[in-house]
Amino acid sequence: MKFSNIERKVYPNDLGIKGWVYAGKYRLERYLYILHRISGLGILLYLVLHIYVTGFKIKGEEAWEGVMTFLDMTVLGVPIFKLGEYMLFAGFAFHAANGIRLVLTELGFLLGKPKRPVYPFTLAMTHQRILMYLLLALAVVVIIYGGYDFLADLNLSFLKR
Repeated sequence: MKFSNIERKVYPNDLGIKGWVYAGKYRLERYLYILHRISGLGILLYLVLHIYVTGFKIKGEEAWEGVMTFLDMTVLGVPIFKLGEYMLFAGFAFHAANGIRLVLTELGFLLGKPKRPVYPFTLAMTHQRILMYLLLALAVVVIIYGGYDFLADLNLSFLKR
C-alpha cells in the first residue's frame, strides 16, 4: 500500500530565530515569558561559571590570584565583571518577581469565580495584570536599590569625558 498521492502539509517558519523574541500580536505577557527564559539561562550560565572559577582555588594560590586579577579587569574605566554581577542581580530580581507571579497564577489566584461564557467575555488577564504590574514595580524597586550600592562603588570617570 503506497501513500505517494497523499500530500503533507508544510508549515513554513517564516520568522526563524526572530520568532523567539518577536511577540507579534501578543502583549506584555509574551515579553515577560521571553525575559523569564533569558534571565533563567543567564542565572544558569553564572552558576556554571561560578563553579568553574571556584575550582581554581584547588589548583593553588597562584592560580587563584591569577583568576582574581583577571576578574578585576576594567575596560574604559568600567569594571566589566562588576557590571556583569549587577546584571546578574537585576536578572535574578526580575526572575524571582516574575516567578512569584507565575506561581500565583498557576495556583489560581486572581482568576475570579467561574462564570458562564456569555458575550461580552471577561478575561481573567485583567485581574492578573494588576499583579503583574505590582510585581514588576517591586522588581524595578529592588533593581534600583541594588544598583544604588553598585553605582556608589563604581568609578564613573568614563562618564565625565
